[in-house]
Amino acid sequence: MLKGKTALVTGSTQGLGLATIERLASHGCNIVMNGLGNADAIEANRRRIAETNGVRVLHHGADLSKPAEIISLIEVALAEFGGVDILVNNAVVRHFAPIEDFKPEDWDRALAVNLSSAFHTTRLVLPGMRRRDFGRIVNISSIFGLRAAINRVDYVTTKTALIGFTRAVALETAAQNITCNAICPGSSPTPAIEQRLADFMAREKLPRDEAVKAFMGSRQPSGRFVSPERVAGLIAFLCGPDGADTTGSAISVDGGWSAS
Repeated sequence: MLKGKTALVTGSTQGLGLATIERLASHGCNIVMNGLGNADAIEANRRRIAETNGVRVLHHGADLSKPAEIISLIEVALAEFGGVDILVNNAVVRHFAPIEDFKPEDWDRALAVNLSSAFHTTRLVLPGMRRRDFGRIVNISSIFGLRAAINRVDYVTTKTALIGFTRAVALETAAQNITCNAICPGSSPTPAIEQRLADFMAREKLPRDEAVKAFMGSRQPSGRFVSPERVAGLIAFLCGPDGADTTGSAISVDGGWSAS
């Protein structure tokens, strides 16, 4: 259903972003990976996804806190594939501190990566989407775009603002075959969360299954992590023909967290 389309997913060298490019590639999309990390691991994933799915996959390591590098990323995508049909704004940074101790440089970087990069990627790919009368934009917000948390002022602020950005883009594109939606995942087993879980397991001397239930007890009523693969499945749905009438939405994937 998406064969021959081109998908750009920011922050796609690990975690949810990697699961997303794997799912979109399985539907026939050519892929533009973006993100930092171990060069050998990135290349291994790039090659594996391309060969497994018979699609083209390229990686661009743009630092999304820098508009000039975002422009370079889009220019490369357009030069290689002629356009970007699907844009998933997933890149994120996180910092933890009370507001009075929060470093201004951390605040500025969070605004740049978590929010402004979505503005820049969207403004740069949208003209082509309008010309082709097709586009799918998915912004990865968070449960913390719907509710607050202490010591996370940058994350709560940017993820909340991303939902407002999504609604504005959706209204501006509603007359064409272009959609813009936000997804609000709960806790998933990202590398950062896995490290926190490992520390919790060591401290409480619990096996993994019990540690997950205890760790998630104050968060998701489901008592389990949100699967990145299931979030990726929702993204694929929104990008396909059955998602054509869904736009401007902020969709929770959080095991009931936002309902509690």
